[in-house]
Amino acid sequence: MKLKTHDRLVEHIADDLFEFANADTDNSEIAGYSNYSYWRSTVQVFLKNKTAVLFLGVIVILLLFTMIQPILPNQKDPTFIHINPETFMQFRNIKPGAEFWFGTNAIGQDLWARIWSGTRTSLLIGFAVGLFEVVIGIIIGTLWGYVKKLDRIITEIYNVWNNIPTTVVLILLTYIFRPSLSTLIFAMAITGWLSMARLVRNLVTIIRDREYNMASRCLGTPTYRILTKNMLPYLVSVIMLRVALAIPMAIGAEVFLTYIGLGLPVQIPSLGNLVNEGRVLMMSQSLRYQLFFPAIVISMITISFYVMGNAFADAADPKNHV
Repeated sequence: MKLKTHDRLVEHIADDLFEFANADTDNSEIAGYSNYSYWRSTVQVFLKNKTAVLFLGVIVILLLFTMIQPILPNQKDPTFIHINPETFMQFRNIKPGAEFWFGTNAIGQDLWARIWSGTRTSLLIGFAVGLFEVVIGIIIGTLWGYVKKLDRIITEIYNVWNNIPTTVVLILLTYIFRPSLSTLIFAMAITGWLSMARLVRNLVTIIRDREYNMASRCLGTPTYRILTKNMLPYLVSVIMLRVALAIPMAIGAEVFLTYIGLGLPVQIPSLGNLVNEGRVLMMSQSLRYQLFFPAIVISMITISFYVMGNAFADAADPKNHV
């Protein structure tokens, strides 16, 4: 009697409080899944920074305009010397106006055309030197910090190469090779990778012997896979900041080299040449526009890359991801 009462009570409780589920072999094989993507999250965090997006737009517009400017209508040759047909004299130091939007320089060349041609040249130098610095610096720095057998060799090479003043290297290369765009890029590139390599080496040394890297080595994981999968993702934020700063730094170095007489020939328009030409006229109030226009372009490029670099470095940090 008591057994029957107990069975009825169990059936009553089971019917009221529980729902029996049928076994599903397909669903039982499904494991936990997350649609997290590192790069997608990085882009999403970056796009939330309105200031960085604004400066990204500035750089994109600047790059597009410098590429299409030569094919726009009514554009002048940046190296052509304009002559007044009435006086047969050069249009020297003409102020900005309807014909010459940014005015002319001391020999009658159109500053509008020269500034955009110089921007193309300087951006080419910046991207070429920056790309070389990043690629070579990351490769050498990673091997330098991870492969202990190479530490002493690369350290000695670094100490010797880093103690030679960059200006001396540039002067020697200028005398050995003909001053040109390729010479300037080569000279700046072979000395620019040092700081990137040392930075990457120090960061790799810090995380080289952490537990997950030691476990990967014990399991026989190839070195290249440890470097690319275990270590480089931790360095993305710092590397991207250096990448963003490498381009304006290369442009600034080109301006400095032109100032000390080791830059491009004067017949090749560049922001360095334009700033150097405008510097001479700085004391004349009516001619200061020849310095202001290229200085504004350089400032836009430098500030934009600096803001974007910092914003992307923060966005690349997984701690800021949702």
